[in-house]
Amino acid sequence: MAPRLSRGIENFSSKADKPSTMPTIPERENTRMLHPMMTRVALPFRQTIRRSQLRQIVPVADTTIYEMEQRGEFPRRFYLTPRCVVWDLAEVEAWIEERRIASDAAVIKRAPAPDVRQRKTRPVRQ
Repeated sequence: MAPRLSRGIENFSSKADKPSTMPTIPERENTRMLHPMMTRVALPFRQTIRRSQLRQIVPVADTTIYEMEQRGEFPRRFYLTPRCVVWDLAEVEAWIEERRIASDAAVIKRAPAPDVRQRKTRPVRQ
């Protein structure tokens, strides 16, 4: 058993010293025929989020998000599978940044403050 172990170590070290005759990855890709669908330009990695993650990022009700999507005011959802709906995280983050800028510029109309003097219960003292 000892000679076998020593031979294995010798073989390993001698293989590491020899230059590799195997082609590198780019050489192999050039010689390989690609499927027509694989010739498209690869998009950069885009992260998607599901509804539960969207709720944590954007604290708005589902119906409000749906209505804003219909009006074109919120990034559109898309289906990964027939039952899996996701949003592009980069689009959602860009939307949040746009809203922040619009809020700072006072473009977004704010709801008027309620007139507490018109309350029927707990009237305001004069």
